[in-house]
Amino acid sequence: MSDLTPNHTAGEPLEAIDKDKLASLRQKNIDNPEGGKKVIKTHTEADGHFRNYTQVRDLKPVLVSEPPALLGDDSAPNPTEIAQAGLAACISVGIQAIATHRGVTLTKIDIDIESNIDVSPVWGVGDLNDEKRPGVSDVQVNVDVDGDADRETLEKIVDDAIQWSPVVNTYTRPANLTHKLV
Repeated sequence: MSDLTPNHTAGEPLEAIDKDKLASLRQKNIDNPEGGKKVIKTHTEADGHFRNYTQVRDLKPVLVSEPPALLGDDSAPNPTEIAQAGLAACISVGIQAIATHRGVTLTKIDIDIESNIDVSPVWGVGDLNDEKRPGVSDVQVNVDVDGDADRETLEKIVDDAIQWSPVVNTYTRPANLTHKLV
C-alpha cells in the first residue's frame, strides 16, 4: 500500500467500478447525446497572499496557492499544478472505464506528467512580447498500467483514454473562453 493510495495494495486489482452502471451510462448517452452535455460550475474566493478557495458542488473547498518562488506561502498546489492533476486524474478515469468496458482488470494506473511553463510574464505585470507564451507549452504524459491483458491491449486502452479525455481535449483543443467584469 502506498501513502498516496491508501485504499489500494500493489499488485491487487484496483477497486472496480460498476460495469452494469457504466454500460447503462454509455447507452443513455448513445441514445440521448444531448443529455450528456452538462454545465460545470465553480466559485473561487481570494483569501490573500495568493491563496484561493474554490467551491466545487457541495464538497469541501479546494485550496490553490503559489510556492514561495512565486510569492505564495506554499500552502497548496498552484493553479497549473491543479490543472495538471486534473489532467492525470481524467486520463486515469478514462483508462479505468475503458478497461472495465473491455473486460480488463487493472492492478495499477500510475501517471507522471511533466510540463514546461514560462512564468516570466509574471501574470501580466512583467515584460510581455510575442515570443512569451504564458502557460504550459509542452506536456509529457507517462502512463504505467498493469492488468490481466497483454501490452498491446493495455496500450490501446491508454491511447483511447488519451483520445477521449475531456481534459486532454481541453489542453489540445482549447475551449472558447469569454470573460466579463460583474
